Amino acid sequence: MAPATSSTSSAITLNINGEKHHLPVDHRTTLLDALRERLDLTGTKKGCDQGQCGACTVLVDQRRAVSCLTLAVAAEGREITTIEGVAEGDELHPVQQAFLDLDGYQCGYCTPGQICSAIAVIEEHAAGRPSAVTEDLSPEAAPQPLTPEEIRERMSGNLCRCGAYVSIVRAVARAAEAHAETRTAGVKETTA
Repeated sequence: MAPATSSTSSAITLNINGEKHHLPVDHRTTLLDALRERLDLTGTKKGCDQGQCGACTVLVDQRRAVSCLTLAVAAEGREITTIEGVAEGDELHPVQQAFLDLDGYQCGYCTPGQICSAIAVIEEHAAGRPSAVTEDLSPEAAPQPLTPEEIRERMSGNLCRCGAYVSIVRAVARAAEAHAETRTAGVKETTA
């Protein structure tokens, strides 16, 4: 009887920034390496390669994911957004604009991961998902404000070697305010 052979690679389709990419990958290939090495999307940075620094953060189905710990084959069929895909044409995403306006970066290496994480943080908070520092977790509680403490806790998986944390917190807060205003305006339009 011949020994069973197993394949160590697959042809996959990744939906990245609204475009489908077909490529063969070794099953051990991380999403980070597929993005950077195979698809030339180098905005996502390789930091620690151990899931501890957040430099490689991307959005997978609109949720944060460290791409160095995500296998490319596990991302097949999911919506992946990298830093290259957050702007609308020439118009920066509000988080990108806030980082630019408030100097939420210094060397810029961690900035793509910080921005992707911040986008998810704002959405998580708007959806009412609590963090470790959310004070009132009761179901009848009013929406909690996105305080600097909340932002720091929610962004704690993204490290900045330059220490631009004060500006990062301010940028996330400003973008969250803009997001809330947009949501309020959208609700008013639908009820009018």
